[in-house]
Amino acid sequence: MSFFSEFKAFAMKGNVIDLAVGIVIGAAFGKIVSALVDAIIMPVVGILIGGFDFKSLMVKVGTAEIKYGLFIQSIVEFLIIAFALFLVIKAINRMKKEEAPAAPPAPTPTEQLLAEIRDELKKK
Repeated sequence: MSFFSEFKAFAMKGNVIDLAVGIVIGAAFGKIVSALVDAIIMPVVGILIGGFDFKSLMVKVGTAEIKYGLFIQSIVEFLIIAFALFLVIKAINRMKKEEAPAAPPAPTPTEQLLAEIRDELKKK
């Protein structure tokens, strides 16, 4: 098998395509969450704790700026994404949950008698 045909077989597997779709959707979802955090959540949190924007939080060390406010905002975004994924996976698992298979019906008296006869014949 040539290198390119092997690569084509790998790239066209269902798992690889599913992964690619998941990454694209995840990136779009990340942008939505970033917009939500930037435009709605962080301004409200800033107002509640004193009226400042987290993005402006930084410490200057010499000529370098350590922007820990962006780090805090990224943590909030991560928590929102993780919570949303938790809810989605929980919903999927609930939909997938099937009832446990029913126990097989008890053997009829005829089947029990035949099983006893079989067992007796095995002993001889």
